[in-house]
Amino acid sequence: MVRSDTLREPRASVPAVGGDLPLDGVVYQVYLRSFRDGDGDGVGDLVGLRAGLADIAALGCDAIWLNPCYLSPQRDHGYDIADYRAVDPAYGTLADFDAVLDRAHELGLKVLMDMVANHCSTEHAWFRAALLAPPGSRERERFVFRDGRGAGGSLPPNNWGSVFGGAAWTRVAEPNGEPGQWYLHSFDSSQPDFNWRNPEVAKEFLDVLRFWFDRGVDGFRVDVAHGNVKADGLPDHHGTGHNYAMWDQPEVHDIYRGWRALGDTYPSAKYFVGEVWLPSQDSLASYLRPDELHQAFDFGLLVQPWNADRMREAIENALRVAGAAPAWALSNHDVHRAATRYGQSQSLDAPPPTDMISAARRTGPTDLELGLRRARAAAGLLLALPGSAFLYQGEELGLPEVFDLPDGARQDPIWLRSDGEQLGRDGCRVPLPWDASRTNLGFSPDGAAPAWLPQPVWLAGYARDAQKADPASTLTLYRDLVRARRTLFGTGPLRWLAGPDGLLGFTRGDGLCVVNLTSRAQPVPAAWPAGRHVVATSTGTDPATLPPNSTSWYQLAGSDTSGRGNQRHNL
Repeated sequence: MVRSDTLREPRASVPAVGGDLPLDGVVYQVYLRSFRDGDGDGVGDLVGLRAGLADIAALGCDAIWLNPCYLSPQRDHGYDIADYRAVDPAYGTLADFDAVLDRAHELGLKVLMDMVANHCSTEHAWFRAALLAPPGSRERERFVFRDGRGAGGSLPPNNWGSVFGGAAWTRVAEPNGEPGQWYLHSFDSSQPDFNWRNPEVAKEFLDVLRFWFDRGVDGFRVDVAHGNVKADGLPDHHGTGHNYAMWDQPEVHDIYRGWRALGDTYPSAKYFVGEVWLPSQDSLASYLRPDELHQAFDFGLLVQPWNADRMREAIENALRVAGAAPAWALSNHDVHRAATRYGQSQSLDAPPPTDMISAARRTGPTDLELGLRRARAAAGLLLALPGSAFLYQGEELGLPEVFDLPDGARQDPIWLRSDGEQLGRDGCRVPLPWDASRTNLGFSPDGAAPAWLPQPVWLAGYARDAQKADPASTLTLYRDLVRARRTLFGTGPLRWLAGPDGLLGFTRGDGLCVVNLTSRAQPVPAAWPAGRHVVATSTGTDPATLPPNSTSWYQLAGSDTSGRGNQRHNL
């Protein structure tokens, strides 16, 4: 039975807010390579993004988060950076970036970039210099180079594994051609980890942040924010699962104190949100101290099965840890799309996952009709919650995961390093369908090269042009939810309502959100606030009854939300 009580008031250490950064915005995640192709080479780019910004603004979003567009050999599609102050030619030029920034600001959209500071590319000038320098040199001290173990140093320095599969160490040939030291790479071998215990690294990244802030960038999403610093001595990992020596070291917080101090020097304080994948949501709290990150993604909701008790528990945990301002997401470029996850079998008896990424990349039979219905309802839940909501591109179209990519087309290092045992993340990165009648489904201009990842024929059924004109489409639902969110829900606490199993209900501000996570229609309990009328719904129109797997929003009797519909809550 769902309980009736009120969550505790936000903890005293809710992140401080500077400048014009209230932490309740809606942020649209742009995976640039797959958003829109402006020059016809089959790869998304900044010219294409500029052309699509009006669509993001029309959705009602407050900001965009732009996945890496820096100079890169693209072994991990931009998360292997060769130059942090340059734009990759595949995406355009610095002038193109400035044009995106200007147009976004004209439309009222803030621009967040992606900062990858745990590692760079083997093509980075520092790493190329390190390969030419001797052990113990200044050049090598910028990275984690170590002598090997065993005869002649032929074994890795420790037993750490890469997130992408295989060992986390690669041996180099010294300038004289002899086998030499090993370097650490928490991810692909093309992504050497920086040595953040070296002050030179810290200074370099402050300079990089300043470079982009001075151009007008409004903030950063911090990739693998729990990484960067490794445990002293690099001890072996014992057991299975999370390697505590690789992640979440105490010294990592000094990095974000320095970044926050820099951001706060600007007239409109700059914003930081961290990607922190850890076994316990409680670990997020230390990243959200008033002088560190403004927010960190809470992935607890993303990995829950379609179950009311589990969803509520994840929400309560997030609000307990992050106070009034969690950063929510139901999908991103690293996990399978929501419509697919919710259409798979739901492991209701399994405990909350400790390996969140694997939990969000399951395979198996999928009921896409059911999955889309649940994904639409989940969007209603997400956008009713306090804090900010991050929407991954294509979720507003109801896109499912693309599992049927040809093996030869897959490019994710996870697929390559696991010898095909893990599908990786290509399936959520297939280029967006804009117009079913155009080249590459409108992703590219007519006559363009094929899209960098093949678009299956069935993807045309999700094209944006058709959904714009359909009042029942998922795109219309998202637009209605984002706009109603501004009017309906205030900044007060979330208050749960008592109800039958499988039904979540809560009030916040002037609104009531009700989610039916069961396979049967359920009436809205008579004891819940009266005099309500439907503002938005994922399925159905009856204000007294919720269809199976649906969400409805209601305006409460006596509330006056006039004049607030156009209020923006920018990051």
